[in-house]
Amino acid sequence: MIRKGTLMDIEVIMEMTKACAKHMISNGIYQWNEHYPNKDAFVNDVKREELYVLEIDKKIAGTLVVSTYMDKEYIPIKWLTQNENNIYIHRLGVHPDHQSKGYAQSLMDYAERYAIDNNYTSIRLDTFSQNKRNQKFYELRDYKRLGNIYFPKQSEYPFYCYEKVL
Repeated sequence: MIRKGTLMDIEVIMEMTKACAKHMISNGIYQWNEHYPNKDAFVNDVKREELYVLEIDKKIAGTLVVSTYMDKEYIPIKWLTQNENNIYIHRLGVHPDHQSKGYAQSLMDYAERYAIDNNYTSIRLDTFSQNKRNQKFYELRDYKRLGNIYFPKQSEYPFYCYEKVL
């Protein structure tokens, strides 16, 4: 079940994202760390009503942010569509105990349905250049890689921006 996230979910979400970060680091992917994702980001997501959680057996097993806000880091990218009616995906994560079971696909299906149902032009996101699995995940869903951005507190390596025109 996918539902809106609440402030009461934040502590569990932080535990889940720490488990995700540890799992990625054990696989040589230094994408999430002590700086990101952070509690303040999730609190802000809840306040903007953009945070969604995936529950399995009434426990939070995944997160997804579906936002209309374009981060300043995205400004230099040459997007496929105009910057006026887009959805941005952030902080997609599934607890390592539940990975490789199709739950990330379900979260993205939910986001794409939401975007289509609400007449958005495209979906935009970024993923870490060192995370080949995520790149393949989005490319198989017809997202087009467009350019690189940097988040200095996360990594010296770039993040690849993707867009899917709806």
